[in-house]
Amino acid sequence: MRSKFVLASTTLACLTLLVSNGQIARGDNQHNHHSEHDHKTIEIPPGQPIPKVDLVVHKDSSKGWNLEAKVSNFRFAPEKINQAAKPGEGHGHIYINGQKITRLYGSWYYLEKLQPGKNEITVSLNANSHEALVHNGKVIQDTAIIDVPRD
Repeated sequence: MRSKFVLASTTLACLTLLVSNGQIARGDNQHNHHSEHDHKTIEIPPGQPIPKVDLVVHKDSSKGWNLEAKVSNFRFAPEKINQAAKPGEGHGHIYINGQKITRLYGSWYYLEKLQPGKNEITVSLNANSHEALVHNGKVIQDTAIIDVPRD
């Protein structure tokens, strides 16, 4: 019984320490259901141009899809990854059906395969330090639905 108490106490103490150090991100109800809960957010300051992203999906002539992230008031800055946040520059995150699959360092990304059925593709804009960019409490992102026929 004492060993279970010690184990439970140790686990609770470790979790408390990780949360207080920011190593376990707390979810934010303003994030839809995407895995971007793993990142903190940065609100675009007043007077700063608001970044925007428009996700356009192009069916590839051979196979797969070409994702085009049309951005405004935003610059992809892969050379500054993991550096201090600067509003209006950074990288994107690509999510498929709520799961983050990769970072996006430019406007185009090729997707070779998707599961049959409806697939929700989302691109969010993120600061160099990975925080999701937010305006008026909403993550700056765009979503497209790709319906893949079942063979």
